[in-house]
Amino acid sequence: MDPRLAGDLARTPDLLEAVRARAVQILAALPDRPAAVPPPPAKPSPLPAGAGLEGALAEFSERWEPGFSGSAGPRYLGFVTGGTTPAALAGDWLTGVLDQNAAPSLDSAASDLERETVSWLRELFGITAEHSGAFVSGATMSNMVGLAIAREWLGEQQGISVADAGVSALNGCRVYSATPHSSAYKALSMLGMGRDSLHLVPTLPDREAIDVDALAEALAAAPGPAIVIANAGTVNTVDFDDLEAIAALRERHPFWLHVDAAFGAFAALSPAHAHLTAGLTLADSICVDLHKWLNVPYDSAIQLTRRRDLQVRVFQNAAAYLGLPTADPDFVHLTPENSRRLRALPAWFALRAYGLEGHRSIVERNIAQAHRLASLLSPGWRLLSPVRLNVVCFAPARTDPDTVIRSLTASGTTFLTPTVYKGIPALRAAFSNWRTSDADVDLIARELNARDRHLPGDDQP
Repeated sequence: MDPRLAGDLARTPDLLEAVRARAVQILAALPDRPAAVPPPPAKPSPLPAGAGLEGALAEFSERWEPGFSGSAGPRYLGFVTGGTTPAALAGDWLTGVLDQNAAPSLDSAASDLERETVSWLRELFGITAEHSGAFVSGATMSNMVGLAIAREWLGEQQGISVADAGVSALNGCRVYSATPHSSAYKALSMLGMGRDSLHLVPTLPDREAIDVDALAEALAAAPGPAIVIANAGTVNTVDFDDLEAIAALRERHPFWLHVDAAFGAFAALSPAHAHLTAGLTLADSICVDLHKWLNVPYDSAIQLTRRRDLQVRVFQNAAAYLGLPTADPDFVHLTPENSRRLRALPAWFALRAYGLEGHRSIVERNIAQAHRLASLLSPGWRLLSPVRLNVVCFAPARTDPDTVIRSLTASGTTFLTPTVYKGIPALRAAFSNWRTSDADVDLIARELNARDRHLPGDDQP
């Protein structure tokens, strides 16, 4: 054995204690850590000689860790990014310690833990047991898996298996959506259906939600069965399509209903907002991202579907050492990866530790904080949409949003992302972190309002 590796093995308890101590220091300083750190130009260094874990930790702490953002902290409002609750962090550490390959179930109970976690998440969102699911890396992969199953359904309607014959065997493919997430286009590209297969349907006036009557007209004019991508929470304004009304159209038109509920599914936890997710369980496939509002570490999402048989047809992996799919197939036959870490464990810990009540508290507090920020903005800011859930979409009156974002990012106070809503350049503040307090919201509002009054280059006193 390499002497450095042997030395680390002998000192493992002490070395891990040093890592634990460093982690505790980082977490203790998280509220004061810059929400974003503009990275300076950097070039990769040549591969150095081994320094052992102690040396690697020292170099990381000095050279790299100061440049990492406070994305797990309370004032990071970009990308609908949650933090990591203590239980989720413990689950993630143990995921690395146990290092289970959760794809097969030949040698471990890891797959059963994942199945239990999926069932708990179904209960959390009010989704029936008709849906089965699996963990994937994020919303992009969840959308891709759902649309891959939808593609196979389209083939089934035409009497072919796309998984066997290829996408070229399909006699056309039409996808309809009103405000699709960018990952939907990426998924359609990866699946060979193409970005051009997605046809935009008009939205309701001053909304991002689909006009169901316009969708009905589009489906009536479609040459055959289609795919509909509905939204349970859009990126800019957290708008929700009328899922029940859309699902009812299947009585007249054949289509696969995929719902992108990446973070909007969590509205189901709040009694005051659960009506927004009515009809979610009627979907044929569903995307939910967990490293958003469940506050588990990257990377973690689930996909759900009613048609596991089609999912197996797409993703089955034939190998003598893995076996064929059974009535309860291994995850190796359900997801793109043959090898996959036990992503379910942090979510299992979070759900077991805090339950519905704890996560409902996070959701309801974040929603209230979004409304609080909107109410504290000075008249120089213009709300572009009502605050429907946990996102505030607003625009400055006297400068461009990029200037504001650069200034805020440089200050380290908060991090917001730019967007464009109805052709208007804007900012988006997304609340999904369990640590965020009302005091954080008040500080962010003060920083925004100060920039409304004293922007760079202003000649005001």
